Amino acid sequence: MVKTPPPPALAQIEHLLRSFFHPTVLIELAALALCVGLAWLAVAALRRAFHHQDDSRPSILLGRKVVDGALFPIVLLGLGYVARALLREWISLAAFEIVIPVLIALVAIRVGVKVLQAAFPRSPWVRPMERTISWLAWFIMVLWVTGLLPRVLQELDEISWKVGGSRMSVRTLLEGVLTTGAVLLVTLWISSAIEARLLRSATGSVLSVRKALSNALRALLLFLGLVLALSAVGIDLTALSVFGGALGVGIGFGLQKLASNYVSGFVILAERSVRIGDNVRIDGFEGRITDIAGRYTLIRSAVGRESIVPNEMLITQRVENLSLADPRVWHSTVVSVGYDSDVELVMRLLGEAALVSPRVLRDPGPSVALSAFGADGLEFTIGFWIVDPENGVLSLRSEINLAVLRALRAHGIDIPYPQRVLHWAGAGAGGDAIAEPAAKPPSDAADAPRA
Repeated sequence: MVKTPPPPALAQIEHLLRSFFHPTVLIELAALALCVGLAWLAVAALRRAFHHQDDSRPSILLGRKVVDGALFPIVLLGLGYVARALLREWISLAAFEIVIPVLIALVAIRVGVKVLQAAFPRSPWVRPMERTISWLAWFIMVLWVTGLLPRVLQELDEISWKVGGSRMSVRTLLEGVLTTGAVLLVTLWISSAIEARLLRSATGSVLSVRKALSNALRALLLFLGLVLALSAVGIDLTALSVFGGALGVGIGFGLQKLASNYVSGFVILAERSVRIGDNVRIDGFEGRITDIAGRYTLIRSAVGRESIVPNEMLITQRVENLSLADPRVWHSTVVSVGYDSDVELVMRLLGEAALVSPRVLRDPGPSVALSAFGADGLEFTIGFWIVDPENGVLSLRSEINLAVLRALRAHGIDIPYPQRVLHWAGAGAGGDAIAEPAAKPPSDAADAPRA
């Protein structure tokens, strides 16, 4: 009876299992522990050298902790290759035959996840894509360690078909997808690093210009990365001329609005007619610009509401920019006093009351004007300038009004309530006119005798 040899994959697994019981595995584990310690020290030294601090933008290489970024598995993988090359000269390796594929999978996962988090921090599809990258990397690692990867690739290569004059297979298709994804991840990594460097410590108009430059660089790098990926797969780029013509027709018809918004976004960032941090009013909505993306502009009001405005509206419609040339914004409040009040004293008290809030500018200072002779009293308008309307105006106006009320009550100045004159028709033409208040304030109503 002829004994059938085991399949190559099972033979490789049996060989690894037998090798793990060899005493030389202890040497490999000691070398692996040394590599982990050296990698940890190297990454910690780099963090101190770059003075890395946790901020709102996640770091791709360093991460939040020493072992959290992509740099730690990369350094550990390099040290692992060096240790494997040195130990292979004296002993038969077992642990490193598994450690190296695991580290390669970990590097792929860390780089892919960190790049997507940095490039698209608020996109909902990033989390499913991260899980997909993780499962795919670990699956390929298992096939590699067990020796099934060459057999799987051979089977996939046999599933082929003709596309014009070239031959395509499932293997080439998968390799093309992986190559394209890897190239796009590298281009996203480079564009995210450039964007972080450009936007660092940038404010005002400089921030808008650098934002436009970073968006243009990202689009250019993604285009070049896609072209390189398609070339690496073996796709003839001259065949894309037909697709380019179809895309032009699509932009001319169905994608006209979308293309207009993207072009408008670059025009806004280049002209700096509106900038990040400006307070604007458009289509009845007033707020502060927090972000200018390629397709839309995000405006946040003082009450916390956010409006997503297509960039085309900022080009074609009337926009009130409250802080384009001057960040100062003027606001006012109106106060009525009795006709027998001392006008000079009232104006002095109102001007002093407007200065109770530190948000009110001293230069130019607040102004008080007798704005109207009202039906019930003299109307004074208190005008004041502020530079932070995004922090809200209602609380500021309330603070000034309370200071006005305290000052007028302290000096005995009357704040009149509406009055009306009633003529009795039965009294005839010479009848008496009785003046009665149309409404009494709460304090008077509480003191009035009850029937």
